[in-house]
Amino acid sequence: MKTENALLHWLQQHGKDAAPVVPLLNSKKVAHIDLSGANPLFQTVEMKDTHALHDIVWGEMARLGVEVGVGGYDEDRSWYQRSGIFATTENPNEARSIHLGVDIWVEAGSDVCAPLAGKVHSFKDNANFGDYGPTIILEHEWAPGKVFYTLYGHLSRTSLPALSVGKVFRAGEKIAEIGPPPENGDWPPHLHLQLITDMLGKEADFIGVSSRAERERYLSLCPDPNLLLNLEVLRR
Repeated sequence: MKTENALLHWLQQHGKDAAPVVPLLNSKKVAHIDLSGANPLFQTVEMKDTHALHDIVWGEMARLGVEVGVGGYDEDRSWYQRSGIFATTENPNEARSIHLGVDIWVEAGSDVCAPLAGKVHSFKDNANFGDYGPTIILEHEWAPGKVFYTLYGHLSRTSLPALSVGKVFRAGEKIAEIGPPPENGDWPPHLHLQLITDMLGKEADFIGVSSRAERERYLSLCPDPNLLLNLEVLRR
């Protein structure tokens, strides 16, 4: 717990100097997009229809007059029902619906950059319907011998071949590009950014959506990515 609190303090102090994860975040045309299950736009849509989900997200961005849509941390979403990897269940407390990262909705091909200096921990193509698709995890040392991780999901397949475990990236250096469907897990184009304090022995993958029953546990393992994004529209 002491380490967790110390890391949060470090992120609060140093995260404000992080480089933009997606350069388009420098635009003033950024807005929060509500993708929770409470949004009536999701009440009638066919969840497996990626084009329909794309139209909802980009329709909201057009309505708000923005170039970038952001949001999702600790958001309770219904659209994960579209994929069996979320182990849907009749018990609402066991269904995985709590989003543990922040989504950045921009066009496929947009650059993704390291917010802080770090090295490649692991990477792979999580090639299942509704999954992350191509995924990169960076490791960041925030104190001697102490690290945390950033996960980047829904990337392009061309982002992976030049990588190797241990490859070092400077803050602000391009690490990948946002992928198109279906190679990005078959989602509307976006980046899933997630902070992780403990990988729990996993490589190139980590739960990005928790159940309500395990919400507190996973939120403690996955702090708010806005500690690095510094977006006013996501201030709590």
